[in-house]
Amino acid sequence: MTGLTPGTTSAATSAADITVLTGEQLAESWRAPLSTRGRYIVDADGNRFKLKAGNWSGVQGTWEGSGDVNDPANHQADQKSNNIPLGLDRTPMARILADFHELGLNSIRLPYADAMIRDTTVVPDSAVTANPQLKGKTPLQVYDAVVAALTADGFAVILNNHTTTYRFCCSLDGNERWNTSQSTQEWIDNWVFLVNRYKANKRVVGADLRNEVRRNTTDDPNWGWGNEHDLHLALAKAGDKIQQTDPDMLIIMEGINWQGIPQGMFAHGRPTLTPVRNLSHTLIDSGKLVYSAHFYGFTGPNHTGATGGWQNGETNDPRYRDLSPEDLVKVINDQALFVTQAGQHFTAPVWVSEFGTGGRGMTDAKEIDWFRRFTDILVKNDTDFAMWPLVGWTGADGKPQDNWALTTYDTSGKRLGLQEGGDWRAADWTKLVNAPGKTGQVAQVNHWNMLSTKNGNHRASRTMLATRPDWLPGNNQGNCPDTQRLIALGRGSGAGLCTDVGQPAKAAGSWTVVTDERYVTHGDWAGGYNKLQCPDNTFAVGFAHYGGSMRALLCAPSATPLPLNGRNVWFDRGDNRPSSGGAVQNDWAVGSYKGQCADNEYVAGVAFRWFWSEHGEPSALLCRPLA
Repeated sequence: MTGLTPGTTSAATSAADITVLTGEQLAESWRAPLSTRGRYIVDADGNRFKLKAGNWSGVQGTWEGSGDVNDPANHQADQKSNNIPLGLDRTPMARILADFHELGLNSIRLPYADAMIRDTTVVPDSAVTANPQLKGKTPLQVYDAVVAALTADGFAVILNNHTTTYRFCCSLDGNERWNTSQSTQEWIDNWVFLVNRYKANKRVVGADLRNEVRRNTTDDPNWGWGNEHDLHLALAKAGDKIQQTDPDMLIIMEGINWQGIPQGMFAHGRPTLTPVRNLSHTLIDSGKLVYSAHFYGFTGPNHTGATGGWQNGETNDPRYRDLSPEDLVKVINDQALFVTQAGQHFTAPVWVSEFGTGGRGMTDAKEIDWFRRFTDILVKNDTDFAMWPLVGWTGADGKPQDNWALTTYDTSGKRLGLQEGGDWRAADWTKLVNAPGKTGQVAQVNHWNMLSTKNGNHRASRTMLATRPDWLPGNNQGNCPDTQRLIALGRGSGAGLCTDVGQPAKAAGSWTVVTDERYVTHGDWAGGYNKLQCPDNTFAVGFAHYGGSMRALLCAPSATPLPLNGRNVWFDRGDNRPSSGGAVQNDWAVGSYKGQCADNEYVAGVAFRWFWSEHGEPSALLCRPLA
């Protein structure tokens, strides 16, 4: 497939073909808060809410890191944002929002820098010339006003922690990790502050936890090592804290943007969401997780996007725009869209929260062709999306200063956007916004979620967090969300699997921590082995171990009697998992044997022994039918 000739648009699919909703109509079309059902985001009525979004940038900072910060020439595309959303100096906010409606948007990703939270500097009057009601305000107060205006006009708003300092990303800039220029706790505290600040506004629907985590000068981020550079762990901590602050928020997690030294002699690449295949997240509320990914044609699976040779970090690896149509489809699926596969431990919506390219003046045929092919992938997969960026400035010469922006304004407020013609992206944008896809009611789905306790506790139960968070001190503890039960264990790995398939209702009363054999009352079902067994009419919802050795089961009471007959599932010599059902097509405990009950069973007990080199690692599950 070939792209459009630079400088042309398709008459059949121009921006004029987009159905435009007024703010009132958009507000009436959906009801907050948002949640997830399988691969889809849904509103409070269970109807599909596809994120058709754009990034309104500026609050993350535009200074490029050198020279006088007050000189626009030292800012991205010579656009000095003054650390507020771009365009407020040129156009009334109501007009900007009306232009967002004309683009067919229903949601806005609103980047910010952590520096905004404690910035007491009043923005200069010149930064809000077209919006005098914002004079005398700090960047945070302007952010407040923008959030309020967007949500009042029907838009869903996603808060995005883009940077720590007011410096335009994305090199070695002090913003590489969530904790490069601040501590992890400070980062989480900042999130709690913002979530509390907008808690009453339910159209603030999501927390996009961190933008493009990547290597700094000396260290890589990782996924699951349990140290200060562990992005998986940091996202889990922040997500759980936010859910305890406001359970209505979507928790949006982006994968690792870059690892390794970008030179041919070293391993390097862009993992994106690939680690999620074996290590996903289980939040306190499992229907709130969204994964996200970014794709740009000038970058690549193993290409930084740099130019100028190896001295500047450029490698000889292909960029996304260099890939064949077939390879691009495969790479995008392997790096991100596989997460939408139903019935897996990682199943979640995927939001491509950044993509884009230059519009007016773009002459790179490869880039144009890539954008066409990439938007075709988004259409075919019915993928939620957000374009980067929405707003920029038009220069004195009448041309966009940043031709990536979908809409630019000159100093008089005159608009130059897709609607004015002359931007070759109009056809592809219209195709994307108007794409057919799932609409209306989305059916409830079953969940299968991982517990990962190798490097510490994984406490996903609101009940236990509120009543007995440390239920077996000195041991690593994992407990399922309150709506789920334990269904599988990994041998010696500290990994478990939870599900809500056929979930029995829980009875009132305390949960039981089982540390010995006192509840083995119906015969010795695993002779020669130590056994941990739940009391009758209770089911396992958690486990504890020490270095992989079993220490306890956590058992919750059932509101109705449970069958007491069962079967043993041995996994001391290999995997023993159902041939069908949930989470059987992927590996949630890499390098370990796994024992898994069927979806219509519950875990009633675990057998293990201290023999030779087994060290108390689980060897068998006692699986009993739910009915």
